[in-house]
Amino acid sequence: MQGPELRVGALEAPLSLEEGAHVTLGAGGIPVPALVFPALVPGQEVLMDDGKLLLEVVSAGEDRASARVLRGGVLQGRKSIALPGSSLRPPTMTETDLTNIRLAKAYGVTAVMQPFVRDRQDLETVRAALAEAGAPDIRLFAKIENLEGVRNLPQLLGACDEIVIARGDLGNAMPLWELPRVQKEIAAACREAGRPFMVVTQMLASMEHSAVPTRAEVSDIFNAVLDGAASVMVTGETAVGGYPVEVIRYMANTVREALAYLGR
Repeated sequence: MQGPELRVGALEAPLSLEEGAHVTLGAGGIPVPALVFPALVPGQEVLMDDGKLLLEVVSAGEDRASARVLRGGVLQGRKSIALPGSSLRPPTMTETDLTNIRLAKAYGVTAVMQPFVRDRQDLETVRAALAEAGAPDIRLFAKIENLEGVRNLPQLLGACDEIVIARGDLGNAMPLWELPRVQKEIAAACREAGRPFMVVTQMLASMEHSAVPTRAEVSDIFNAVLDGAASVMVTGETAVGGYPVEVIRYMANTVREALAYLGR
């Protein structure tokens, strides 16, 4: 599901953003959703591609804004946008989400993953759409990837089938050194409530370009299982990475080793 996630529009070719350069967001520049412009005030930070790129708004109008690149890199189309500290509240579901839900049961979908869950209302909205589509049995996974979701975790635990600790944008919402503690706290709350949880994002990120993971990455997977994760997931590693089969082999073998350590 796309949900309230914000993304860059389609680009004709990858765009190189040099540190210190000024770029335009919106009309005549990088395509961004129209609903972000009220939040693009001078000084507002704009994170793109899971925080790999960082911009700061210099000036803004109704349909375009100028921003300075603070952390550069190459921007691909359809990458994520985050506005730290903004009170912007996009709709829970897009029209495409609603169309997909109406088709989900016919295609044999067994679960949907709702991104950027902010409160119980988000989950109830998706549940209602599933029921209206005749698919109330489809499981609902709640992605925790913003501070609202972390704060409202107690009310989310009983409203979904599984919690997803989505460390990409969650790491954009706080200093990165705080992220491991928050991950542990969410895991502990899920264990206490008897709610399954999944750990995702950058579990084997180096394998997008390497046939062998780092020692830190396999330790991350191992420890997620020890913390009680019901599942772990990779994304870019298999979506665009050069070694998808090796990625799954390392992940599966590391999970098996962790389960053996636990005596399971």
